[in-house]
Amino acid sequence: MAPRLDLVLINPSSRTQVYQSLGTELAAVENPVWAGLMANFCRQKGLSVEIIDAEAECLSPSEVADRVAYLRPVLTAVVAYGHQPSASTQIMTAVSRACSAVKVACPEQPVLLLGGHVAALPERTLREEEADFVAAGEGVHTLAGLVEALKSAVPDVSAVPGLYFRDNGRVQRGPAAPLLSKLDTELPGIAWDLLPMPRYRAHNWHCLGGHERQPYAAVYTTLGCPYQCSFCCIQAPFKNGEVAPLGQKQPPNSYRFWSVDHVLGQIDTLVNTYGVRNIKIADEMFVLNKRHVVGICDGIIARGYDLNIWAYTRVDTIKDGMLPKLKAAGFNWLAVGIEAGADRVRTDVDKAFSQEQVYSVVREIQSAGISVIGNYIFGLPEDDHTTMRATLDLALDLKCEFANFYSAMAYPGSPLYATATQKGIPLPRRWTGYSQHSRDSLPLPTRYLPAREVLKFRDAAFTEYYTDPGYLAMVERRFGAQSVEELRRMTAITLERDLLSGALDVEPTLLPPDEAQTTPAELLQLAKR
Repeated sequence: MAPRLDLVLINPSSRTQVYQSLGTELAAVENPVWAGLMANFCRQKGLSVEIIDAEAECLSPSEVADRVAYLRPVLTAVVAYGHQPSASTQIMTAVSRACSAVKVACPEQPVLLLGGHVAALPERTLREEEADFVAAGEGVHTLAGLVEALKSAVPDVSAVPGLYFRDNGRVQRGPAAPLLSKLDTELPGIAWDLLPMPRYRAHNWHCLGGHERQPYAAVYTTLGCPYQCSFCCIQAPFKNGEVAPLGQKQPPNSYRFWSVDHVLGQIDTLVNTYGVRNIKIADEMFVLNKRHVVGICDGIIARGYDLNIWAYTRVDTIKDGMLPKLKAAGFNWLAVGIEAGADRVRTDVDKAFSQEQVYSVVREIQSAGISVIGNYIFGLPEDDHTTMRATLDLALDLKCEFANFYSAMAYPGSPLYATATQKGIPLPRRWTGYSQHSRDSLPLPTRYLPAREVLKFRDAAFTEYYTDPGYLAMVERRFGAQSVEELRRMTAITLERDLLSGALDVEPTLLPPDEAQTTPAELLQLAKR
């Protein structure tokens, strides 16, 4: 008889809940980066692993449960990570459904939940979900340790690092799990061979101009983030304690690197084994360390690969000489946090760069032949109708090749979430409500506007931007008439919003006045999510 499989990692299917009809054709279908990293970590420990990517294979919770029942692993782990940190929370409804389906089909099957949202709210997650265990921290040490504990003759999980479990109905936790420090050896890349690689596709905008959207892959070159941003939950999986509310000291940063050679090895595998040309650098902030960025670019250029890559940057992190290297290596898109267009809103969050710098950097990127994804936030604390209009006018004037319009959210694991719960600010009733595109989306109020007005403006701004004649003329010059038609098809999709239709009843609460003293400059980092 073949030995029993040790571990199954599940990436649940959430596209319809999170993106509504935008998820059918326009949104990316992205390989689960964290599940792939965890699989290789555990295989390096001698464990046998399979990945069920329900998102890519369009599997229902019951179909996922059937596969688990067939595989009969020692441990099933449902991974709550998405395309970016905030997506961990918005996919929790899908995580919950997958977990429940597995427990219905296989009541004795041990199930672990892990990921960014779970790390942010580990005890609450264990109390609310049907899982047997949850993991705080990064989760990799917890995975391997729990499998080994469950395989022992008399399982004892109390010493498993980072584990939350029940003991006689009470929630208990094991010792803290250490952060990984030597990424090349401890977390040696993604287990591409366990993933359905032909099924992944790039975002529609990533391939404007006629590029094929498949094959596609997302990779990390760094882990964690050097910033402590109030709206961002990126630090949650890298900490083993509660995130401090705004105005209180936050834990140190979690930023770590894979070596340039290791990153290039991952890209070699993608290009030469799987024929991938479209790549997302999923780092929270890729264009930051010049030596790291230039080293990767030089390696790609030396190989002569014809790639279509996108990555995140900040207005103030692009150094001299970077842009020509990035373009030559195939970086055709950079996502830039532009955020707000009104002086009062920027001053309130102590914005570190001026509007003139925004124009200068965006034009510099475009002059290098790189397209810009402009990221904007509506619903910052000082926003009213006039200031949100100023932000939209800035976007229309800049005419970035693509734009993301966000509503401000308090994501679990962020300092703002801790503050919002303390102060009783209305938050989404279901985890899908943290999605920017879901029908039950519920943004934060501002000091002057209820959440309903913020969301209404955000949706109207999206339509106005993508139907603006000047913007469409620029797209036609840059990418051709076919790309204009693709954007028109995108704009024709109307998102259903319970908050705007009255199906979601929320009191028109405003942000408490004293938030002016507790919102730090890092609020702006939300624009990169």
